[in-house]
Amino acid sequence: MSSESSLLPGADTLADRAYGALRGAIAARELVAGQKVTERGLAEQLEMSPTPVREAIRRLEQDGLLERTGPRTVKVSAIGDRAISDLAEVEVALRGMVARFAARHARVDQLELLDELLDEADDLLIVIKQRHGSGEDVTRLLHRLLDTIQRFNDTVEACADNPVLVRLLEQSRVFSQPERRARILQRTSYDDAFGMARWNSHRALVRALRTRDAAAAEEIMISDASGGLHDLLGEAPAPPS
Repeated sequence: MSSESSLLPGADTLADRAYGALRGAIAARELVAGQKVTERGLAEQLEMSPTPVREAIRRLEQDGLLERTGPRTVKVSAIGDRAISDLAEVEVALRGMVARFAARHARVDQLELLDELLDEADDLLIVIKQRHGSGEDVTRLLHRLLDTIQRFNDTVEACADNPVLVRLLEQSRVFSQPERRARILQRTSYDDAFGMARWNSHRALVRALRTRDAAAAEEIMISDASGGLHDLLGEAPAPPS
């Protein structure tokens, strides 16, 4: 739960960092329902002063994830699991909507960029598998691969041409992007097949965007987003009806 790995995208305050790290820890059940924590203890874990942690705790209380038990003590709410599950469902639905809008508005140059990024990712994946098989350290290459996939996701969001929708998605993410990356790297350190079952969904999404098939794009994205959160949370959020 390091503060370095929990920066919210675009965030520039320590309170944002603390909020992202704590919400991610609750989502991943590193902090469990009923567990009591103190501002000072959390500040030490996150390697920051109590002031931004206090602000993060206040926001998590408003989210229903933490409950106040004393002047400087809180506990993880009993409804925390339900709140995270609800948030995951919202994130999945919004990502599906982003794909739907992207199918309507994607420009030719954006579609070409998506294909180029996937070509780059495929090349990196081949090298990673080869070097990993030879016993080499592939951490740097994994970071490059995740950078490329992030650029792909950012481009899909740009294709949607709907800043309000993208902003809502950013606010609803269960894990901030750096927190998600840290967890993916942790999983791939002992499971080199992590996430590979959904790899081809990226190509399928681009095909749907090219044919302006909004329904198919939304379905592909919902399946991929739901599967990704299932892997990180341990249970799949219910797809929106």
